[in-house]
Amino acid sequence: MMVDGKEIVEFDYQELVKATEGFSPSRLIGKGSHGTVYKGILQDNKLVAIKRTSINGVDQAHNDNLKKLENEISVLSSLPESSHIVKFLGASHDLGERQNRVLVMEFLPNGSLYELLHVAATPPPWPKRLEVALQVARAVKFLHERNPPVIHRDIKPANILFDSNWDVKLADFGLAVSPGPDPFLPAGTVGYLDPLYITPEKLSTNTDVYSCGVVLLEIISGRKAIDITKAPAPVVEWAIPLIEKQRIVEICDPRTPLPADMLSTVRRLLSMAARCLSSDETLRPSILEIVTAIENSSIEPVRNSVFSSFLQSMIFIRPWQKEVPRCRASCAQKGDITGDASRGKVIIKEVLADMLP
Repeated sequence: MMVDGKEIVEFDYQELVKATEGFSPSRLIGKGSHGTVYKGILQDNKLVAIKRTSINGVDQAHNDNLKKLENEISVLSSLPESSHIVKFLGASHDLGERQNRVLVMEFLPNGSLYELLHVAATPPPWPKRLEVALQVARAVKFLHERNPPVIHRDIKPANILFDSNWDVKLADFGLAVSPGPDPFLPAGTVGYLDPLYITPEKLSTNTDVYSCGVVLLEIISGRKAIDITKAPAPVVEWAIPLIEKQRIVEICDPRTPLPADMLSTVRRLLSMAARCLSSDETLRPSILEIVTAIENSSIEPVRNSVFSSFLQSMIFIRPWQKEVPRCRASCAQKGDITGDASRGKVIIKEVLADMLP
């Protein structure tokens, strides 16, 4: 099958029906703005995620959802593979019914950032929050570096998913577009939508930068983008005045006490979030600036030479040497450690916490 001049894998529709037990509610794993996602098990026992339009029929709502699904297939199939973008596997449709068009993607077993922040019984630790923020920024950077750039237009925690290693995968590309001669009506999710994006010609990468700023506030504060149980309800209206007054601790998620050695890191990230949300788009950072800022903030340097010497001495104490692999495995299961030590992601503080009796 050809989409925009590129050949993509065409799955047999009946195989996908069987893989989802007839799109059974028991296989439902998520609902998006335009599609419903099911867990599928193919004949070779491979797990996949299968998305089809949310509304069946021939009415306008269904037609709109179908267009978004077609757009998602087109965008995902045109992108080179990335470690932070959901992997596109193929598509299918019932030869007799175009309304049965479906998208096949990799299966991501660990849910969404929304669930991790707002549903999970245990909120993520601070090192994991920084890692997630960095991976989200890298995903957006990958999109903005395309030629022409791809603008996601719906960056939010519900569309930020986790793979089996708890690494971020950006998903739901139904609203994604590239700037061009054909205008696109403003679209997005309330709470994350750039207030400056009110006309088609205002579409730019700044649209995604604003959304990234909201997500960064959400990661740090643990508050939803809009929470009607709080005043003010929008996290932006609540957080920006506190950032301006440098009341940093008040913004941080109270469920996870902020370590003193991370205060300056979080302060810098909140300052970056405030720039992303500026009403003057010329003051907003590029996604490259955001990635660089988070990378530079991910690990606080160990300035205390006494502590540094103490740490080195512990590493070579034989009874504890056997515990290091266990601690690393434990942290990896919790998503606190990526195993990529060369890029500074081994969180020493978390390892020590597990090593102490």
